[in-house]
Amino acid sequence: MTNDTPNKIADVANISPIIKDKAPAILAEVKKAKSILLCCHPSPDPDSVGSCLAMKFALESLGKKATVIKGDSDIPEAFMHFPGADQIVKKNFFEINQKEFDLFMVLDLNALDRISLLAPVAISSTMDLVMIDHHQPKPAITNVSLIESTYPATCQILYDLFVEWNVNIDANIASNLFIGMYTDTGGFKYRGTSAATYKIASALVDIIPDFTQLISKMENSGVPADIAFYGKAFTNIKTFLGGHLALSSVSHTDLVALGIADTGMKVSGTSSRMCAVADWYIVGALTEIEVGKIKCSFRSKDAVKYDVSILTQSFGGGGHKSAAGVMITGTMDEVEEKIVARAKELYNL
Repeated sequence: MTNDTPNKIADVANISPIIKDKAPAILAEVKKAKSILLCCHPSPDPDSVGSCLAMKFALESLGKKATVIKGDSDIPEAFMHFPGADQIVKKNFFEINQKEFDLFMVLDLNALDRISLLAPVAISSTMDLVMIDHHQPKPAITNVSLIESTYPATCQILYDLFVEWNVNIDANIASNLFIGMYTDTGGFKYRGTSAATYKIASALVDIIPDFTQLISKMENSGVPADIAFYGKAFTNIKTFLGGHLALSSVSHTDLVALGIADTGMKVSGTSSRMCAVADWYIVGALTEIEVGKIKCSFRSKDAVKYDVSILTQSFGGGGHKSAAGVMITGTMDEVEEKIVARAKELYNL
């Protein structure tokens, strides 16, 4: 980015008591560690990548060795201009030697079984564990767990955490924090976005005056296959429950015919765009990424009445009240039928 001059972060908003309480304990874990591991979550979004990279730069400023691995999925090309993205090690969790690290910082995840979907995750006794996330808490065995579900993005939690740690922020950290906050709030419009979110974003863009390019490169780095995917997804929309539940479907056969090997952010992109229809209270984008394995992304028009995290949790997934996801096995017809039945039961539609 254009501004490489370190800047001390200002405390621009009231910091959560949870963060204030946990910050010293997490810093103590960092101080006693020599080599720290960070891992992007499966199908990483900018909050996952941005939080890992921002933490990496912050840890290095504290004199620590920090390594970010890509995890299950490749980092989308649309994110490769994030500062530090070229330093992400192209390994999943099972391809590393855990004995090389003495601290594992799990970011933007609320459960250890979400670190990888490739196989069950076992954490070596050589590594201490710290978890930092903004999703609804789940039981986790860690040295320190900081879950602040009132915050709309993990990157916003990290901003306040860095304030507590008295970290000096530069354009590299600011860029990654900003892009994570921007995307997980849907461009600062999802429920949970607060005045504090805007104040923090303002403080960050003061450090990265070319922040519009950071957004533009991410949002305008698509390929023709993206348009083909959205065309198929929007063509295959069905409505249920009085027209208030809308489900889009893209089969594995469709993906093969379109020559799409990586759905990337397109599934969540589909559900986000479907929210534009006024009478669709709940929308879902269903994509059969492998035969019989369907990735589902849901959005809610009114998260108070229609909390989609409850829907996804009932199938073993998770997420937020207004945006959540899950992987469901079965045929497309079977999965649609399950979703409709569960939505009818949960939301009385």
